[in-house]
Amino acid sequence: MDPARALVARYLGAYSAPLQAQIHGLLSGDGADLAALLLRKFPSGHAVRSDTALYDYVGALKARHLRSAPPLHKVAFDNSMHAVRNALGLQISTSRVQGRKLSARREIRIASVFRHGPEEFLRMIVVHELAHLRERNHDKAFYQLCQHMEPNYHQLEFDLRVYLTYSEFAGIRLWMPDAINRIAAYA
Repeated sequence: MDPARALVARYLGAYSAPLQAQIHGLLSGDGADLAALLLRKFPSGHAVRSDTALYDYVGALKARHLRSAPPLHKVAFDNSMHAVRNALGLQISTSRVQGRKLSARREIRIASVFRHGPEEFLRMIVVHELAHLRERNHDKAFYQLCQHMEPNYHQLEFDLRVYLTYSEFAGIRLWMPDAINRIAAYA
């Protein structure tokens, strides 16, 4: 199996064979066709660069959709989280006993690769992690909550998987400051 087909199978294996073949075709050569498609659909990156800005961004989404959910104590980009091999984000709950009280701390961590990317991808990942505050499992109720918070959730998840396929294939992270120059060099 050629490397491009293996990547498509890894990230898009749950999707139909014709859809996988279409993405594989766009990866042919250096993947420039797929990069161009992604850049047309998502022309610019978001402005959320710091952990403080991410905390505010997540807080605004939480306040809008999950007001009664437990508070978040920390939200941060995580440099140790590798989006291609591990998760895109994590929702962590820890409980500690302090004297006679049990205190719970909740954190959301987002893979730092998404510090540079379209706002739609960041929102999709944040919505996913916020949904875990209410629904622990990836079941029907979980995805209904994700769609309530982001009606285009499933399409954004697919687009994000396509981007991860491209990124691993080409070794280029789109929306990084130098990526556009490197892509232009291919043309």
